[in-house]
Amino acid sequence: MTTTRRRALGSGLLAVLAALAMTLAPATAAAQPAGNPFERGPAPTEASIEAARGPYAVADASLYDFQTPGFGSGTITYPTTTSDGTFGVVAISPGYTASESTIAWLGPRIASQGFVVITFNTNSRYDQPAERGEQLLAALDYVTQESSVRDRVDPNRLAVMGHSMGGGGALEAASDRRSIEAAVPLTGYNLDKTWSEVDAATLVIGAEQDSIAPVSRHSIPFYENLTGAEERAYLELNNVDHFAPNSPNTTIGKYSIAWLKRFVDDDTRYTQFLCPGPSAGAALSDVRNSCPIG
Repeated sequence: MTTTRRRALGSGLLAVLAALAMTLAPATAAAQPAGNPFERGPAPTEASIEAARGPYAVADASLYDFQTPGFGSGTITYPTTTSDGTFGVVAISPGYTASESTIAWLGPRIASQGFVVITFNTNSRYDQPAERGEQLLAALDYVTQESSVRDRVDPNRLAVMGHSMGGGGALEAASDRRSIEAAVPLTGYNLDKTWSEVDAATLVIGAEQDSIAPVSRHSIPFYENLTGAEERAYLELNNVDHFAPNSPNTTIGKYSIAWLKRFVDDDTRYTQFLCPGPSAGAALSDVRNSCPIG
């Protein structure tokens, strides 16, 4: 057989194989589920969302008053990797008379699960919820538009959290900016109880022994009036007081992470922890939610 003949047969065989591959490819692709472009990190477990640190290594960027328009000094905590795409942003405000240090533990805990987190001092320790809400929005804008990590974030995937009046501020921020995806008020305080205009999926966390913002006058009415929220849930921490969010707390960390993952990253792998949700018991004295989650 001549060299020319062998080449011709080889070319013909390659053509047949290529055609066969093209015929089979559509069926194979169709069998694969569509991926979530916002999904970050490995599949979660109870242990992984209860852990003090998640799968991402993180770093901090310190902010000074002169750098931050609209709020005080603060810290941005962010995943060090640049290979997983952009991350959602979470802004967290402290409570009345409190400093950033009281909610600082949440920065690395949440960021290490695949978020960029900004914790900050307010302009005045006496700022009311409406002012704290404005500062939460200013913090989100700073991270997404001006910060040194703005190329690592998705400006369309935003969330707010806060303790006490900062929690009331989280509701104010979600009310003022309807594009916010999630809100997590922690033992929140706000004289306004009507939040039907809030679209953001909102996880309200109260404390059974809270005498400063009693759940019967704050957290529970917040939850009951979030009738327009994409989803809502209420968790009441068992046998603790108003200041429970000021130190590392496994229950707060676990369910805040699951909530942010589900509603900022649209990651349905975390629905299992939220719906039907935890039961009242040693950690929680009351649980309410809007299950099933859509």
